[in-house]
Amino acid sequence: MPEMMKKSAAQKKSGSSTQRYLNVAAIKENTIVVRDGSLRAVIAVSSTNFSLKSEEEQNALTNAYQSFLNSLDFPIQILVRSRILDINSYLEKLRGLTAAQTNELLRIQMTEYIEYVGKLVEFANIMSKSFYIIVPYSANPVQETFVSRVTRVFNPASGIVANQESFERAKVKLEERINHVVSQLSGMGLRSMVLATTELVELLYQSYNVDSAFPLHADDLEQIPVSDLSK
Repeated sequence: MPEMMKKSAAQKKSGSSTQRYLNVAAIKENTIVVRDGSLRAVIAVSSTNFSLKSEEEQNALTNAYQSFLNSLDFPIQILVRSRILDINSYLEKLRGLTAAQTNELLRIQMTEYIEYVGKLVEFANIMSKSFYIIVPYSANPVQETFVSRVTRVFNPASGIVANQESFERAKVKLEERINHVVSQLSGMGLRSMVLATTELVELLYQSYNVDSAFPLHADDLEQIPVSDLSK
């Protein structure tokens, strides 16, 4: 067998075996369908600097978080994801502003700031942390036929993916849970956003391909919008 054909066969075999271990059956309508037929929604959550708050604010935030956990009658997963922050584009933008600066004192200060940040990056990797809450829902199929029951046993996700009506019913229940979580987060002063399909694909791809994941650029760091789902 030629060398190229061997490599191609090895790649296909590797890809097939890798996909076999993934627990994701499909991603549709901003929802992850797991192989067991259950659904997952992922909510991106803003952060807060707890240590800079007063003791009264810290106690209020702690109590609000405790109330949030006590209000849940379903499990959730909290995911903290760290990525290396690429600030090269940010420094290049500052250099351009410095070159156009007419005030000599400001130009010197900007130059010193750029040098300071550049040296800081050389000695330490600046990390950006993202916070997510994963909300699950397990659908319970109703009025199953014998064939559908057998199919669900061997491939539980097939029914929820193929049957749009079943998927929509399960999604309504999932959105009720999402609304509750978002409302509780808003009460703690935290912004939240439900990830769309493309964002879910990107998150999963980068989670399973850590070495090939693109670094997060400083220009991409924008405040996530408020999801007013509680109304």
